[in-house]
Amino acid sequence: MELTRRDAAAALAAIGATGGVALGVRRTTGDGGAEEEAPAWDGDGTPGDEAVRTAMTAVARTVYPDAVSGVEAFVEAFLDGRLDGSAHGEGIRSAVAEVESAARSWYGAPVAELSAADRDALLRELGADVAEENPDGTAAERVRYYVVNELLLALYSSPTGGELVGIENPQGYAGGAESYQRGPP
Repeated sequence: MELTRRDAAAALAAIGATGGVALGVRRTTGDGGAEEEAPAWDGDGTPGDEAVRTAMTAVARTVYPDAVSGVEAFVEAFLDGRLDGSAHGEGIRSAVAEVESAARSWYGAPVAELSAADRDALLRELGADVAEENPDGTAAERVRYYVVNELLLALYSSPTGGELVGIENPQGYAGGAESYQRGPP
Protein backbone atom coordinates (compact mmCIF):
# COMPACT_ATOMS: atom_id res chain seq x y z
CA MET A 1 0.00 0.00 0.00
CA GLU A 2 1.41 3.33 -0.99
CA LEU A 3 1.27 6.26 1.39
CA THR A 4 0.89 9.69 -0.16
CA ARG A 5 1.10 13.32 0.87
CA ARG A 6 -2.70 13.29 0.83
CA ASP A 7 -2.58 10.55 3.50
CA ALA A 8 -0.30 12.79 5.55
CA ALA A 9 -2.72 15.70 5.25
CA ALA A 10 -5.61 13.40 6.27
CA ALA A 11 -3.59 12.16 9.26
CA LEU A 12 -2.86 15.73 10.34
CA ALA A 13 -6.54 16.61 10.04
CA ALA A 14 -7.56 13.48 11.94
CA ILE A 15 -5.38 14.37 14.91
CA GLY A 16 -6.49 17.98 14.83
CA ALA A 17 -3.10 19.38 13.91
CA THR A 18 -3.22 22.83 12.42
CA GLY A 19 -0.18 21.83 10.41
CA GLY A 20 -2.42 20.60 7.60
CA VAL A 21 -3.02 24.24 6.78
CA ALA A 22 0.70 24.93 6.99
CA LEU A 23 1.33 22.01 4.66
CA GLY A 24 -1.08 23.46 2.11
CA VAL A 25 0.38 26.93 2.42
CA ARG A 26 3.94 25.66 2.10
CA ARG A 27 3.06 23.68 -1.02
CA THR A 28 1.12 26.47 -2.73
CA THR A 29 3.54 29.28 -1.94
CA GLY A 30 6.48 27.33 -3.26
CA ASP A 31 8.36 27.45 0.02
CA GLY A 32 8.70 23.67 -0.01
CA GLY A 33 10.56 23.47 -3.31
CA ALA A 34 13.98 24.97 -3.74
CA GLU A 35 15.00 25.70 -0.19
CA GLU A 36 18.48 26.73 0.74
CA GLU A 37 20.33 23.69 1.91
CA ALA A 38 21.09 23.82 5.58
CA PRO A 39 24.42 22.43 6.69
CA ALA A 40 24.25 18.77 7.71
CA TRP A 41 23.58 18.26 11.41
CA ASP A 42 26.79 17.32 13.19
CA GLY A 43 25.20 15.94 16.36
CA ASP A 44 25.54 19.12 18.42
CA GLY A 45 22.56 21.16 19.56
CA THR A 46 19.09 20.70 18.19
CA PRO A 47 18.73 19.11 14.75
CA GLY A 48 17.19 21.15 11.95
CA ASP A 49 14.13 20.18 9.94
CA GLU A 50 16.04 18.20 7.33
CA ALA A 51 17.95 16.17 9.93
CA VAL A 52 14.69 15.41 11.77
CA ARG A 53 12.97 14.35 8.53
CA THR A 54 15.88 12.10 7.58
CA ALA A 55 16.02 10.40 10.97
CA MET A 56 12.25 10.03 11.30
CA THR A 57 12.02 8.55 7.80
CA ALA A 58 14.72 6.01 8.69
CA VAL A 59 12.88 5.05 11.89
CA ALA A 60 9.58 4.84 9.98
CA ARG A 61 11.14 2.37 7.56
CA THR A 62 11.88 0.23 10.61
CA VAL A 63 8.58 0.49 12.50
CA TYR A 64 6.17 0.56 9.55
CA PRO A 65 4.95 -2.74 8.07
CA ASP A 66 6.78 -3.98 4.96
CA ALA A 67 3.55 -3.66 2.97
CA VAL A 68 3.83 0.15 3.09
CA SER A 69 5.59 2.19 0.41
CA GLY A 70 5.95 5.93 -0.15
CA VAL A 71 7.29 6.34 3.38
CA GLU A 72 9.66 9.25 2.71
CA ALA A 73 7.10 11.58 1.11
CA PHE A 74 4.50 10.64 3.72
CA VAL A 75 6.77 11.28 6.72
CA GLU A 76 8.09 14.53 5.26
CA ALA A 77 4.59 15.83 4.59
CA PHE A 78 3.40 14.80 8.05
CA LEU A 79 6.37 16.51 9.68
CA ASP A 80 5.65 19.67 7.68
CA GLY A 81 2.64 20.02 9.95
CA ARG A 82 4.34 18.94 13.17
CA LEU A 83 7.64 20.85 13.13
CA ASP A 84 5.87 24.14 13.55
CA GLY A 85 7.78 25.74 16.41
CA SER A 86 5.35 24.40 19.01
CA ALA A 87 6.42 22.66 22.21
CA HIS A 88 5.47 19.35 20.59
CA GLY A 89 7.67 20.10 17.59
CA GLU A 90 10.56 20.89 19.90
CA GLY A 91 9.92 17.63 21.73
CA ILE A 92 10.23 15.77 18.42
CA ARG A 93 13.53 17.53 17.69
CA SER A 94 14.88 16.74 21.15
CA ALA A 95 13.89 13.07 20.97
CA VAL A 96 15.42 12.73 17.50
CA ALA A 97 18.62 14.27 18.88
CA GLU A 98 18.66 11.55 21.56
CA VAL A 99 18.17 8.80 18.99
CA GLU A 100 20.89 10.28 16.76
CA SER A 101 23.27 10.64 19.68
CA ALA A 102 22.81 6.99 20.63
CA ALA A 103 23.22 5.86 17.01
CA ARG A 104 26.44 7.80 16.57
CA SER A 105 27.80 6.70 19.93
CA TRP A 106 26.85 3.02 19.77
CA TYR A 107 26.98 2.34 16.03
CA GLY A 108 29.30 5.08 14.76
CA ALA A 109 26.82 6.41 12.18
CA PRO A 110 23.65 8.49 11.92
CA VAL A 111 20.33 6.63 12.13
CA ALA A 112 19.70 6.94 8.38
CA GLU A 113 22.98 5.20 7.57
CA LEU A 114 22.25 2.18 9.77
CA SER A 115 20.83 -1.04 8.37
CA ALA A 116 17.21 -1.85 9.20
CA ALA A 117 18.40 -4.49 11.69
CA ASP A 118 20.70 -1.98 13.40
CA ARG A 119 17.92 0.65 13.57
CA ASP A 120 15.65 -1.94 15.15
CA ALA A 121 18.38 -2.92 17.62
CA LEU A 122 19.02 0.76 18.41
CA LEU A 123 15.36 1.39 19.28
CA ARG A 124 15.31 -1.74 21.44
CA GLU A 125 18.57 -0.80 23.18
CA LEU A 126 17.13 2.63 23.89
CA GLY A 127 14.14 0.83 25.44
CA ALA A 128 11.63 2.49 23.11
CA ASP A 129 9.95 -0.84 22.39
CA VAL A 130 8.88 -1.43 26.01
CA ALA A 131 8.82 2.06 27.52
CA GLU A 132 5.59 3.79 28.45
CA GLU A 133 5.03 6.93 26.45
CA ASN A 134 5.76 10.06 28.44
CA PRO A 135 6.77 13.40 26.92
CA ASP A 136 8.49 14.42 30.17
CA GLY A 137 9.91 11.03 31.17
CA THR A 138 13.15 9.19 30.62
CA ALA A 139 14.94 9.16 27.27
CA ALA A 140 13.23 5.87 26.36
CA GLU A 141 9.80 7.27 27.25
CA ARG A 142 10.41 10.46 25.24
CA VAL A 143 11.67 8.50 22.21
CA ARG A 144 8.61 6.26 22.46
CA TYR A 145 6.29 9.29 22.67
CA TYR A 146 7.86 11.69 20.16
CA VAL A 147 9.42 9.31 17.63
CA VAL A 148 7.86 5.83 17.60
CA ASN A 149 4.30 6.73 18.61
CA GLU A 150 4.33 9.89 16.48
CA LEU A 151 5.14 7.81 13.42
CA LEU A 152 2.56 5.13 14.28
CA LEU A 153 -0.08 7.79 14.93
CA ALA A 154 0.64 9.30 11.53
CA LEU A 155 0.39 5.93 9.80
CA TYR A 156 -2.72 4.56 11.43
CA SER A 157 -4.68 7.83 11.38
CA SER A 158 -4.22 8.03 7.61
CA PRO A 159 -6.74 6.37 5.29
CA THR A 160 -4.14 4.05 3.72
CA GLY A 161 -2.56 3.11 7.04
CA GLY A 162 -5.96 2.56 8.58
CA GLU A 163 -6.76 0.01 5.88
CA LEU A 164 -3.81 -2.08 7.06
CA VAL A 165 -5.54 -2.71 10.37
CA GLY A 166 -9.11 -2.78 9.12
CA ILE A 167 -10.06 0.81 9.90
CA GLU A 168 -11.56 1.94 6.61
CA ASN A 169 -12.50 5.39 7.85
CA PRO A 170 -10.08 6.70 10.45
CA GLN A 171 -11.46 9.45 12.63
CA GLY A 172 -11.52 12.70 10.69
CA TYR A 173 -11.60 11.00 7.29
CA ALA A 174 -14.96 10.94 5.59
CA GLY A 175 -15.66 7.64 3.89
CA GLY A 176 -19.10 8.45 2.58
CA ALA A 177 -22.55 7.10 3.30
CA GLU A 178 -21.79 3.81 1.55
CA SER A 179 -19.33 2.78 4.26
CA TYR A 180 -21.97 3.30 6.96
CA GLN A 181 -24.60 1.24 5.17
CA ARG A 182 -22.50 -1.95 5.02
CA GLY A 183 -22.30 -4.50 7.76
CA PRO A 184 -19.02 -5.39 9.44
CA PRO A 185 -16.49 -7.34 7.39
